[in-house]
Amino acid sequence: MYLLETVVNPVAATGLFQWAWLMIAIPLVVSGLLMVSGKIADAWGHLLATLAVIASFVIGLVLFLDLLGRTEADRAVRVSMWELFSTPTFTFRTDLLVDQLSILFVLLITGVGALIHVYSIGYMAHDERRRRFFAYLNLFIAAMLTLVLADNYLLLFFGWEGVGLASYLLIGFWQHRKSAAVAAKKAFVVNRVGDMGMAMAMFIMLTQLGTVNFAEVNERVSGMSSGMVTLLGLLILVGACGKSAQVPLQSWLLDAMEGPTPVSALIHAATMVTAGVYLVVRSHAVYAQTPTAALVVAIVGTVTLLFGAWIGTSKDDIKKVLAGSTMSQIGYMMLAAGLGPIGTAFAIFHLITHGFFKANMFLGAGSVMHGMDDDVDMRHYGALAKAMPITFATFAMGYLAIIGFPGTAGFFSKDHIIEAAFDKGLWFGLLALLGAGVTAYYMTRLMMMTFFSNKRWREGVHPHESPLVMTIPLMVLAVMSIIAGALMNNWIGGWLATSTGFHPHEMSLFKVTPIGWLTMAVVAVGVVIGWWLHKSDVSDTVPATRNPLVIAGRNDLYGDAFNEAVFMRPGQGLVSGLDSFDRTVVDGAVMGSAGVFGGLSTGLRRLQNGYARSYALTMVAGVLLVAVVLYLGRLA
Repeated sequence: MYLLETVVNPVAATGLFQWAWLMIAIPLVVSGLLMVSGKIADAWGHLLATLAVIASFVIGLVLFLDLLGRTEADRAVRVSMWELFSTPTFTFRTDLLVDQLSILFVLLITGVGALIHVYSIGYMAHDERRRRFFAYLNLFIAAMLTLVLADNYLLLFFGWEGVGLASYLLIGFWQHRKSAAVAAKKAFVVNRVGDMGMAMAMFIMLTQLGTVNFAEVNERVSGMSSGMVTLLGLLILVGACGKSAQVPLQSWLLDAMEGPTPVSALIHAATMVTAGVYLVVRSHAVYAQTPTAALVVAIVGTVTLLFGAWIGTSKDDIKKVLAGSTMSQIGYMMLAAGLGPIGTAFAIFHLITHGFFKANMFLGAGSVMHGMDDDVDMRHYGALAKAMPITFATFAMGYLAIIGFPGTAGFFSKDHIIEAAFDKGLWFGLLALLGAGVTAYYMTRLMMMTFFSNKRWREGVHPHESPLVMTIPLMVLAVMSIIAGALMNNWIGGWLATSTGFHPHEMSLFKVTPIGWLTMAVVAVGVVIGWWLHKSDVSDTVPATRNPLVIAGRNDLYGDAFNEAVFMRPGQGLVSGLDSFDRTVVDGAVMGSAGVFGGLSTGLRRLQNGYARSYALTMVAGVLLVAVVLYLGRLA
């Protein structure tokens, strides 16, 4: 179905494309301004930050429309910036690449990001540090735009680290809560593991290929040995697993819910967790040369989509259910990225539709929390459909999209990943199908416990609809959750052809295949089970259980326990052993030799006491000693 195309070299930027750097610069400058301006900007800082992201979106939209009018060969545009540094062997530049892949990410990041900024105006209205919060949001947007617009892996890595910093600041924004501070630190540390994979991948590129530029890497990677290119693909995957919370580097994702809800929406829908998928797709030429590494990508995605769905069935915290869902949906994207040419297109397709419906549901969860005095426990909800009609209606559209209801965005993106998985292998298809059924179950469970079933509100809680500044973004995202799939369905494969290295000869996705009918049947079963188990009275407390599957899900599949047993404890033992060696052997040798010389110096010091009579006595004793020696020598 696909033929490998010759790598298209980007054309030089002209006209409006010469100003593409403003998409990054505007939110970055505003972020810095808000951080240093102090209280003077408290009254208007949030508005300026929101306008900054809207400005970046407008620039991105104009460039997208320009690309639409170009031929395929001219749709990759390099924006020449400046030389970062050079060595006798390598030159590193900060040039940008605006092509079919990066511009879609730009529109997603800035479009959804702008809606999250608008929503945050209402959500953070009473937070005394709102200006700083919006500064961090702008920093997050600028870093993610740097990541996706870079034309080389090194500049991508700068944005990669910027996203890590911004996520640390936002997850721990309410650092007066110990749980938030710990969650931020955890996300930062786990992501450093992934960053090491990225760094080592770049070292391999430099030593083996002599470059980290995307186009040059794509051209030269076919000359690498199979073992080395496989190692390169696996190291890139390690980096992707860190940012996209894929097994085994997923443990930070659920704890990241400690940040304000708009942060959760930004991380899970438009920015951080999509970075790993972007990296794998951008590195398509590497994986085209190593079926082994591509297979590992698909396996990691499959395991993660099941782990995330499993966790989602066991949580009562509405945000953590959605976090498990994100982990699972990113797993679908990673599975698709490892399936080959057609999967690459589906991965990006699902990434974009997921950005709409997941942002919709996270912000909807924030709206529910807003009306329930910040309570996140679904066992304290129930019957909120009438009390919060707009939130319910918009959330329901996101729900239909994520389960793949016919005609919604998820139907056109996720379900076709399942079909591609069956083409790859029976087990991939069956496990992806199982994930779809479990997704339908736990999302129906969420809907029933939150908006239907019995009323379980805590005393003094009076649910109410959120203000328009929060509900208008929900309405926009809800509409996109329904129509985005149909809008992009027959278009996105051809659009992404040259930027992913493949050309689709036929991509008629409206046709429902037998696997599509089977998927809808499995989803229907999941919905019915979720409805049946939660249609009537739901307990307002967590029921005791001995079911090991439920217990494992409640404990995040023991990810933290695994990391503690396999990495943290042995690491602590190693550090403790090194510390003991340092204290006893190294310090012992140093302190022992110092003690010897100290004792000698103390003895010599007693001879140098400054008294003339002592010196005279010593001289007399010396003379007598010499005389005795001479006398004894004479006798001998």
